[in-house]
Formats: sequence, structure tokens, C-alpha cells
Amino acid sequence: MFNFNIELTGEFVAFFLLSVCAIVGAVLAINFTKVVHTTLSVAFTFISLAGLYVVLEAEFLAFVQVLLYVGAITILMIFGIMMTKHDGEGREPPRPLLETLAAVGCISLFGILFFSIRNSSFPAEPAALAENNTQEIGLLLFTKYAIPFELTSVLLTVAFIGAIALAKREEGEE
Repeated sequence: MFNFNIELTGEFVAFFLLSVCAIVGAVLAINFTKVVHTTLSVAFTFISLAGLYVVLEAEFLAFVQVLLYVGAITILMIFGIMMTKHDGEGREPPRPLLETLAAVGCISLFGILFFSIRNSSFPAEPAALAENNTQEIGLLLFTKYAIPFELTSVLLTVAFIGAIALAKREEGEE
């Protein structure tokens, strides 16, 4: 049932270590009470995920992960922390029953996923990757998927303008 025939290659060790780092960072982000510590652990998780993308030969996704999430989103979270007040917020009384039910649910989900993956049959031959992943993504993005790409940029611009309008309205109410 537990057939663990694993070759200890450098790729496997790197994947395992980066996976552990991503999981530890995510768990720490959930458990920290200080917002700055949570933001730093989220940044650690993002960097670990970028490393996983490199191991999986998805260099473009790794670059985007570092550029957007580690750079922009983490800095945005830090600015949000600096601009808001956090005096005693986020302190909830411990709920042992809720924590026990959450732990049972997590263990059950892990068991279901573990046995589902172990009993699945994956194709023996992986699909061949393109020689230059970034070039292929660029060609698809600006030829076949040009309209969805542009619609996404318009949607993000409208969301950004809406967020500014809401922030200005709240500022004026004070």
C-alpha cells in the first residue's frame, strides 16, 4: 500500500525542501498574531513557491511569482499595515472545540487526498515541454489569448479606480 520507491536525486531533495518551506510559511502565516510577522511569512511562502516553479521548469511563472507576489503584493501589505491602526485587534478567545474540529477536518482532508493520489494512475510519459517556455507563453498571450489578456487589464484598471474612489469617499467622511 505504501510503496515508497523514491530516488534521492537533487531535484527531489530541492522539491521536498521547498515544499516543506512553503507549508511551514503558510502555517506560520495562519498562526502569527502580529500582522508584520504574518506578512513576512507570506513572503517566505511566495519565495518558496517561486523555487518550486523553477524546479518544475516553469521559469516564467517563477519570475512572475517573485515580481508580482513577493515584490508588489508583500510591499502593498506592508504599506497597508503602516497606514492602518492595529491596537489590540485580532485577539480572539481560544476555542478548543473549534480548533479540535478544524484539526480533525485537516487530517481527514489530508487522508482523502493522500489515498486519492496514491490510488490514481498517472500517464507514464509526461507531455513534452517547449524549448523556450517564456517565448511560447508570449506568443500565445499576444496571438490566441490577446482579447482575454486585454479584458483582464481593463478589469484590473476598473477595480483599481473603484478602490481609489472608495478610499477617497471614506477619507471624506471622517
